[in-house]
Amino acid sequence: MENSAIRLVKKIFIKGTIKSLTGLHIGGSNMGMAIGGADSPVLRDPITNIPYIPGSSLKGKMRSLLEKATGNMYIHGDKADPCNCGKCEVCKIFGVSAQDNSEKPGRLIVRDAFMDKDSVELLEKSSNTDMPYTEVKTEVNIDRITSKANPRQIERVPAGTVFKMELVLDVYDGDDVSDLINIVQKSLNLVQDDYLGGSGTRGYGQVEIKIESISYKDEAIYAGENKALTLEV
Repeated sequence: MENSAIRLVKKIFIKGTIKSLTGLHIGGSNMGMAIGGADSPVLRDPITNIPYIPGSSLKGKMRSLLEKATGNMYIHGDKADPCNCGKCEVCKIFGVSAQDNSEKPGRLIVRDAFMDKDSVELLEKSSNTDMPYTEVKTEVNIDRITSKANPRQIERVPAGTVFKMELVLDVYDGDDVSDLINIVQKSLNLVQDDYLGGSGTRGYGQVEIKIESISYKDEAIYAGENKALTLEV
């Protein structure tokens, strides 16, 4: 394939919220857990100690569900390989692996989603949380052979917690902006009807995602000539 130049013409900023409808568990490190703490803790900001949703978790879920929905997930034995065709909806947004040829790179940046101010204040004042900002859910794993019960404690962000979401979508010369936004919206809709984090098949991680604003910056704005413009949601 001949080399061809690409030109970034615009960045689109998609902002909104992610609300946990059921307890949310995105696992962190067990290191440093005090005696009596949860067996499986959530990921927390090391400075504030407040749980957050890493961009990698949301982006990975968006991609895997979009691959399934478009028939572009390829199973080889017990391994699922990502699509690398460079032309489908998945590749348009998420790009292809570095070793594969592609006309254009991935377009989507997914920021870490931090808990909004109201949720932080509500959980700080709550007397019903088991740990700072979280609940601890006890589950019992039953050995099917011996019937022995093995209890474990899973830390979860409580239902009703809201996180601030921001996605950044790169637009290159010749791209159809509406098409790209629609693909992103489609992948977010799929996440809503699936789950985020772990133990989703046991009721964890159901979320509601709302897009509140879509704005963009183009060449003129980056040159300091105009302010960022807002698109209709």
